[in-house]
Amino acid sequence: MSAVDTAVGASFPQLQAREKTTGAAPYIDDFKRPGMLFGALAFSPYAHAKILSYNTEAALALPGVSAVITGEDFDYKLGGIFLKDEPPIAMRKVRYVGEPVAVVAAVDQDTARRAARLIDIDYELLPSILSVDQALDLAQPMIHEDLAEYFRLAPSEFEGNVLWSTSLSEGNVDDAWAQCDVIVEGRFQTQAQHHLYMEPCGAIAELDYAGRLTISSSCQSVHIVHQKVADYLGVPMAQIRSIVPNVGGGFGGKGGLHVQTLVAKLALVTGKPVKLTLSRTEDFEIVRSRHPIRIDMKTGAKRNGTLVAREIDIVLDGGAYADESPAVMSWAVVVARGPYRIANVRSNGRLVYTNKLRAGPYRGFGNPQLTFAGESQIDEIAAKLGLDPFELRLNNAVEDGDHWFGGQPMPAVGLKQCITSVRDAIAHADVGVGSAAKGKHRAIGYSSLTHMCGLQSTAAQIHLRADGSIAVVTGVVDLGQGSSTVLAQIAANALGLPMDRVSFPVADTDLSPYNWKTAASRTTYMSGRSVFAAATDVREQLFQHAAQMMECDISDLELRSGGFVGIKGVPGAKLTFAQIAGLAMNRSGGPITGSDSLVFDGPRLDPKRAIAQGIAFANLGIYTFGFQAVELEVDEATGEVEVLRVWSAHDVGRAINPGLVEGQIEGAVAQGLGLALTEEMIWDDDGRLANPTLMDYKMPGILDIPDHIETIILETPEPSGPYGAKGVGENGLCGIPAAVANAVFNAMGKRVRSLPITPEKILDAPE
Repeated sequence: MSAVDTAVGASFPQLQAREKTTGAAPYIDDFKRPGMLFGALAFSPYAHAKILSYNTEAALALPGVSAVITGEDFDYKLGGIFLKDEPPIAMRKVRYVGEPVAVVAAVDQDTARRAARLIDIDYELLPSILSVDQALDLAQPMIHEDLAEYFRLAPSEFEGNVLWSTSLSEGNVDDAWAQCDVIVEGRFQTQAQHHLYMEPCGAIAELDYAGRLTISSSCQSVHIVHQKVADYLGVPMAQIRSIVPNVGGGFGGKGGLHVQTLVAKLALVTGKPVKLTLSRTEDFEIVRSRHPIRIDMKTGAKRNGTLVAREIDIVLDGGAYADESPAVMSWAVVVARGPYRIANVRSNGRLVYTNKLRAGPYRGFGNPQLTFAGESQIDEIAAKLGLDPFELRLNNAVEDGDHWFGGQPMPAVGLKQCITSVRDAIAHADVGVGSAAKGKHRAIGYSSLTHMCGLQSTAAQIHLRADGSIAVVTGVVDLGQGSSTVLAQIAANALGLPMDRVSFPVADTDLSPYNWKTAASRTTYMSGRSVFAAATDVREQLFQHAAQMMECDISDLELRSGGFVGIKGVPGAKLTFAQIAGLAMNRSGGPITGSDSLVFDGPRLDPKRAIAQGIAFANLGIYTFGFQAVELEVDEATGEVEVLRVWSAHDVGRAINPGLVEGQIEGAVAQGLGLALTEEMIWDDDGRLANPTLMDYKMPGILDIPDHIETIILETPEPSGPYGAKGVGENGLCGIPAAVANAVFNAMGKRVRSLPITPEKILDAPE
């Protein structure tokens, strides 16, 4: 800690804690505007069909209906981040059941929904593609006939319904197999999972008297909403403002657009404010899911346990549109080696279209799926060689100074400390006490994990107020995880201020500098760096003015806790921030504002070490590490799994707010247990989502989460991070499915290679 440390390392409550816990915090559906209309959607009943005609007369004739909009009311324009393939609403054809085909504005929600049901659309049915095997078959019809004409952000191979291909390799995999004494291989399958944020997606759009559009929405990036809506509508960004109130969770599902463009169009057409909030079922059917992934993996090792080679073939089901799937696949390919020293690795990925809901980013970003496969094979190798799974992982784990798959250096690696800390915690716990009752089998499973937190761009400004307090202004959207609190702590600490002298306004494109989005565990590291740099800029200006006021050299000055600048070694010689701000505002230099802007600047993939093709990101890095263990019981008669305890150790670089770090880990563990054991979106043979409600979609409840989740926070400072901090938001989820699978095997002697690990799969699995 610095000499004036005031905030970093302390578990301050979230800035919004009081209003959220009292129920006073307003969310999108709480907002009302004078004369406001309500929106409702009409959806495609078919997985794949041409749109031949629309008949909206009955809907428009319904009293209280102000407007009905279809694809004919938009210019034909495709959007997307990595591949521009998605219209703002279905145009010319539909590509999944539930795809919006029309949107209505009416005086109340019931009328709007009644009108939506009256819209008559004539379709010509087309063959649908509902599996990756169908999508890989070049004889099947194309879901996107114009794929070759679509703009793509990076070059990539494509063919038929394969829209993107990615590969990364190091070493000589083909020759390396001869060096292996044991080889394991298998196919692993993971499922679609819904994000299940507490607040369904929604937005309000309204025009001011000058005709300028303001969009308030539940989202993960005001700037992405701003840019993408402007592009779809053909309106200059200067004529649109994007803001966000409180957000009830996101987990990646609100990382792109949902209904913002449609309510914006309705507001432009009607001239009135329009609000549209999805029902839970609608949110299930039309927003996003986690990617189902099929993984073929082969791993080889020497007799002493040294890992020698790994080969991976990945097929991602991206659904009907690309969304951020090229990036998810790229990260899956990059992370497939696992956090181990394996000299020979070849990782290939193919992303396919299917006639299902688009898949998109979800906490872990393709990592939990690959970790499930990779860590299952680590345990298989340990069993074949008769080695302790802890020791096998320790002996192959990456360390400080090693290089990631692709050649990026890693200066701060706390993986071995995470492994040993969990091993020690288990050794000191009462594991085995009150062992499994008759007919039940108890065991523990383990998983190493890695993730990253550096990518894309961000910026920050800090304004010094007249009383010496500060406003920290970023484009960061707090989704409930406490990012605004952490960034305020970084600023407070850098300037020696107490937290009650820091304000953090909500993200607003009229006021906030650009931030890509709240995603990818990047906020503390990326935006934290920018906030720290902006605070450093403020500090330098404070010192310049203070040196003038106290007639001394800048090098003689120091910050003092509480908002003071003083002369080193002279306790009585000091100025308040307020005094300095007064001079700057009224007499010399102007108001003090610090600013910073950056794009991730870490080392890129090394072409001398690796061969890469189709990687969607220009640059990504700053790797984080962890280790998790799950103790569970399996009923031998029913296959029912009860999770008893979880140990979750993570190297976070520096815990800016340990309490919030612990909360992130615990929440991620719960979400990981859902992915591992119960959650799955299921489509029927017609492409209709069969379980779009919480009655039929099983998420873990309070009784499914173990009382004992032991979080272990370790700190291996990242040299480039703010106070050494790295990301942690996704890490606690990534290893849980693998640890559960390994525990089930250790309990029952059965290897389940598909998620979720249901009782039926356990009973049916071969021994």
